[in-house]
Amino acid sequence: MQDIRPGSYTLKDLAAELALHPSTVSRILHGETDTARGAAAPATAQRVRDLAKKVGYSPDPQATSLRTRRTHLLGVIVPRLSDLVLAVMYEGIDEAADDASYSTFVMNSRDDPAMQRRKTKIMLSRRVDGLIVGDAHLDGDILNELTERDVPFVLMNRAVGGFPSVTCDDTLGGTLVAQHLWDKGHRVVSVIAGEPYASTAVDRTHGFVSRFRALGGSIPESAIVWSRFDTMGGRTAADTILSDENRQPSAIFAVNDFAAIGAMGAAISHGLVVGRDLAIVGFNDTSLAAQLPIALSSVRSPMMDIGRCAVKLLLGILNGETMESVRLTPNLCVRESSSQEWTPR
Repeated sequence: MQDIRPGSYTLKDLAAELALHPSTVSRILHGETDTARGAAAPATAQRVRDLAKKVGYSPDPQATSLRTRRTHLLGVIVPRLSDLVLAVMYEGIDEAADDASYSTFVMNSRDDPAMQRRKTKIMLSRRVDGLIVGDAHLDGDILNELTERDVPFVLMNRAVGGFPSVTCDDTLGGTLVAQHLWDKGHRVVSVIAGEPYASTAVDRTHGFVSRFRALGGSIPESAIVWSRFDTMGGRTAADTILSDENRQPSAIFAVNDFAAIGAMGAAISHGLVVGRDLAIVGFNDTSLAAQLPIALSSVRSPMMDIGRCAVKLLLGILNGETMESVRLTPNLCVRESSSQEWTPR
C-alpha cells in the first residue's frame, strides 16, 4: 500500500491501489448500479468500500452535488425558533437529516407572509433540495406557488388541505381535552383558540368544541377567544374571558402551553386558584408544563417525531415516491391544574 496519511486519499489513489479505473471506483462509492455503465462485481465493490473505510476516504460533497444535481441541503422555515415547541421539532429534523447524510438550516418568518416569501426566496437561492415549511397559513398562497414551480416541500406542525404534511392529530387532541373536562364535571368552559390562520388553532378548537357539544354542553361563540400563541396572548384572552360577568367558566382550554401559562397568570390576578377555582389545560406538553408551581395538564404532542417524520416524508418526495400526510397520535397528561372533580360553587 502507498505511504499516504489516513484521510488524505484521493479517488485516484484508491483506484491505483486497487488497480481499477477511477470511474469504476467513483460509481461504487456513489452507489451507482447502472449495468449499462459497467457496474462492478459485488466482490470488487466490497474491496473498494473496505479500502475507502480503512483509509478514511469520503466523496467530496461539492463534486457529488455537481454530479447528482443535489446539494443534500434541506431548508426549514418556522415562525420563531425561540418557540420551544418548534425548537424541539427542529431537533428531530436535524437528527433525521443527519442520519440520511443531509444538512439543514433554519430561518424565522415571524408568521409574516411577506417575510415568508423573502425567506423562501433566500432558501431557494441556496439550492436546497427541498423545504420543510413550519409556518403555513390556511389563507396563504405561497404553497400553490411552490407547487407550480415544482419545488419539493412538506408542511410540519400545521396542515393545509391538499399538501403533504406531518402534524399531531390536533382534532383528536382537542377532543381528549373536552372529554376530560366533561368527565370532571365542568359544564361552563371557554377556549383560548390561538391564531385563526393556523391549522393548529383551528383544529384543536374544532375538536374541543365539537366533542363538548356532542356530550350535551353549550359553548357560545363568545366563549371562543382567538389570540396570539404566546403567554401575553393567553393572558389577554383569559382576562377577556374572566372579566365577563355574565359567564364565568369553571375551565379554560388553551390551544398551547404558553397561552395556558398566560391564562394561569390571569387567573391569579382575578383572585382564582388554578386547579381549585378554575381548571386550565394546555397543549403540546412542553418541558415547562410539569414543572410549574401548579403542574399544567396538557396534551402531549410527539414533537421530536413530527420533525423526524417531516424529513422522512420530504426525502420520499425527493426520491419520486408518493407520500401520504401523517397524523401522529397525542395523549392527555392530567396534572394538578385540572385533576379535581368540579363541584359548582
